[in-house]
Amino acid sequence: MPPPVVHVVGARPNFMKAAPVIDALRLRGVEQRLVHTGQHYDALLSDVFFRDLGLPRPDLDLGVGSGSHAGQTAALLVALEGAFAELEPALVVAYGDVNSTLAAALVAAKTGRPIAHVEAGLRSYDRSMPEEVNRVVTDALADLLFTTSPEALPQLVHEGVAEERIHFVGNPMIDTLLTHLDRLDPAAARHEVGLGPDEPYAVATLHRPANVDDPRAAERLVAGLRAVAERLTVVVPLHPRGRATLEAAGLVAGDRLRVVEPMGYLAFLSLVRGARLVVTDSGGIQEETTILGIPCLTVRPNTERPITISQGTNRLVEPAELGDRTAEILAGPSGIAGDPPPLWDGRAGERIGAIVVGWLDAR
Repeated sequence: MPPPVVHVVGARPNFMKAAPVIDALRLRGVEQRLVHTGQHYDALLSDVFFRDLGLPRPDLDLGVGSGSHAGQTAALLVALEGAFAELEPALVVAYGDVNSTLAAALVAAKTGRPIAHVEAGLRSYDRSMPEEVNRVVTDALADLLFTTSPEALPQLVHEGVAEERIHFVGNPMIDTLLTHLDRLDPAAARHEVGLGPDEPYAVATLHRPANVDDPRAAERLVAGLRAVAERLTVVVPLHPRGRATLEAAGLVAGDRLRVVEPMGYLAFLSLVRGARLVVTDSGGIQEETTILGIPCLTVRPNTERPITISQGTNRLVEPAELGDRTAEILAGPSGIAGDPPPLWDGRAGERIGAIVVGWLDAR
């Protein structure tokens, strides 16, 4: 049996990116293994995504769990070193910008194993974001860099990455969205969260440390959400990260503020598909709303996905702006039509699969 390609996933955004790559390699007969680090370990943040996306059950579940960045990364390094020694991968494939991705790149590099980074070259230019550090380090160590948008190539070349290692393939997260688009049911999602059949609503999902770790920042964010709720109902699937801080800042359910538990992939995107707008600090949701044509207000000073602004529906805002920007959106037509970004066509997984097979054959 040939040595396998080993996919490392740890948090739910990884699952949507990995699913089309795993499927493409399966169709090409490539031996594969899936390692789940357990960085997200709650069933609502992990298990339900495997069911929704039809992903194979992990071959290894490392159960690392939460912790400080240093503590969690240290545990990931130890666990992944053992996993790679057991599985002896021909290639490690890591996704996105979470701590599991950084750890996979470090362990692969230090044990002499090649690594591919799916979603390479994204930059916010804000080193205060842990994810930015993870992106930069992973790209510096990767043997294959798969990019989702054209601006990543000059960025990576500027950082010293050899151009032959960089491949513009499109966005595998959008592959997953387009694959499941017909399964998204806004009416069912409305019913699940107690909305009326014609009731306009916004969806808010927020978890970035800059927004939810500091009590003063959380207070500003909650005030902004209340300003949105003065104009239409806001549904907040509340991520475990920051829950206590946001609740202490006054995020409690009310007539036009619905605080609900985290939702599975299909349920959440069904809710988003029927929304008038989305308030978020998530990178992936900026991309998904661009394809769905839903106005997106991103509560951050920067984004590593500028293409969602230049070609999509996304706008960077301060919490204090949320009410006014919501009023502007509600004064306009529902939804935004436009061409998708280049290669966001549902075939990124196929392109990655073809490149990986060619790379393996060449070795």
